[in-house]
Amino acid sequence: MISWHLKKFEELSIWELYPILRLRSQVFVVEQDCVYQDLDNKDYKALHLFGKEEDKILAYTRLFKPGYYFDKASIGRVVVDENYRKLKLGHELIRKSIQAIENHFDTVEIKISAQRYLKKFYETHGFMQIGEGYLEDGIPHIAMVKKD
Repeated sequence: MISWHLKKFEELSIWELYPILRLRSQVFVVEQDCVYQDLDNKDYKALHLFGKEEDKILAYTRLFKPGYYFDKASIGRVVVDENYRKLKLGHELIRKSIQAIENHFDTVEIKISAQRYLKKFYETHGFMQIGEGYLEDGIPHIAMVKKD
């Protein structure tokens, strides 16, 4: 059974933070073969949403209030452990991320910078592409917004 947790940076234990950073590095740096600075000093301002089973963190996002990362609230660093993707945890993770933004930031408007290949995934959660695609850290991305 997966338990979901939402914490400010200072509320994360070292036993939560280390596996979160390891999962982000495993997927964004190693699996996607992308050399970039994951630790960008934005974690301090984010809410951290993660799902875990026993002591293993399986899914994670960081959430920002409007005006910090974008003019709208935002979801970033969306990641699911490769061994658990078949469980469709990404959909639950995004639903819980949207819900947390609505509850904690009192807004339904959300902007994300999505990897282009995930466009249809995010569309199933009400996001729509805005503008043209662009490269972020060498990976094709698109801006997407959710308004309702």
